[in-house]
Amino acid sequence: MSAMLDHVVAQVLALQVGLLACRERLGADTDSEALHALRTTLRRLRSLLRPLRGLPGVEQLEGAARALGTLTTPLRDREVLAAQLIGRGHVQAGERRQAGRARTFADVAASPQLARVLAILDAFPLFLRAAAREGLARRLAKRIDQRLEKQWRKLGKALDDPAHDRHRLRLLIKRVRYGDEAYPQLDHAGRKLQRLLKKAQGDLGDWHDRVQWLLQVREYSDLAGCKVAWEHELHAAQGKADVTLEALRKAVARR
Repeated sequence: MSAMLDHVVAQVLALQVGLLACRERLGADTDSEALHALRTTLRRLRSLLRPLRGLPGVEQLEGAARALGTLTTPLRDREVLAAQLIGRGHVQAGERRQAGRARTFADVAASPQLARVLAILDAFPLFLRAAAREGLARRLAKRIDQRLEKQWRKLGKALDDPAHDRHRLRLLIKRVRYGDEAYPQLDHAGRKLQRLLKKAQGDLGDWHDRVQWLLQVREYSDLAGCKVAWEHELHAAQGKADVTLEALRKAVARR
């Protein structure tokens, strides 16, 4: 078996253990970061899987992971907004969005979406080993390398577009960053470029949060007191992100 396949199997097992731990944290409501930890682990799993498309079990596991992400995205968004509101002194508005957290966490822990991800993960290493025996995982490292490189080319092209879509750029940056973290031995990004990717993702994340919160102002009257501040922060975040994206564009062009 190839060293790359061994790496993938080891990562799958580590992520499975991580998800099991998150399930227990959510079920017992041990801490406020349990849902975030679940989503971070899920993101790492999806980054590991993306370059493996075409191998047995990958499509099913990706679909299950996507469904769990869809379930938890609005819950995490509500958590982040609640923390923002409380931090700004709008305690009641924040606490309203935190109400029922224990029940929400328990529902995620017991959800069929999480159960399906864990069930497929349990059998996934066997699928990979069987695929290798059948010759379906031949030249796996090269295949993964080519697919990660394709993601970098997409990012470079998007950064070069003067009319780039910040939402799409945020997604592409996340893909190349987490893909590099999933397969560090392929060394697609050095430390300096990784730091720049992280900064760009963070800057775009700040911008994206304000965009989403301002949309909610139209629907929820208890957010009105934050509108002016968020508008100023949106403008500042956009400017900051643009500076970082220009630096990233140059760095990606040189890699």
